[in-house]
Amino acid sequence: MSSQKSSLTPILKFAHQLAKERLQAGDVAVDATMGNGHDTLMLAQAVGHTGKVYAFDVQEQALIRTQERLHQHQALTPVTLIQASHEFLDRYIQNETPKIIMFNFGYLPGADKQYTTQTQTSLTALDKAISLLSEKGLLILCIYPGHEEGAKESVAIEQWARALPQSHYQVLQYGFINLINRPPYLLAIEKLPS
Repeated sequence: MSSQKSSLTPILKFAHQLAKERLQAGDVAVDATMGNGHDTLMLAQAVGHTGKVYAFDVQEQALIRTQERLHQHQALTPVTLIQASHEFLDRYIQNETPKIIMFNFGYLPGADKQYTTQTQTSLTALDKAISLLSEKGLLILCIYPGHEEGAKESVAIEQWARALPQSHYQVLQYGFINLINRPPYLLAIEKLPS
């Protein structure tokens, strides 16, 4: 095994690059799975104080960690932290069209692994997210097939993405295919102009 580090971009860094390239000051963005708040903070910094970020998680611990991260980095963007499943994002985001909606599926790092995203609620959330997304907007999905529910979820999400009509969406898959233990990968879905 080689001890040299790859110069290829890891999926989370690539996800952030995609979001930052697309977002401008004043945009609306969504972190559908806030976790420890890394994506929420990046989105807040990208849209600036004139933008808006919504962030969702079912675990109170995630909201606390994210609030602490935003405070630590003195994020001035209006960020709405919501303790609810991403399947309900349409209840909170109304009359706005997010430019970026990010999902980081799986479980909260450093927390109880029994709390993980579930296939059916994730598919419901994706249907709602894609209908809310602005034209030329991106859904950015970080998918973790390395645990039991994640393996089922990844198959279902890929089937969902493959069924999207190419006349309205383009779907990019990015990941490392020769790593052991079913490595995470990314899907980026662009909503094309009508």
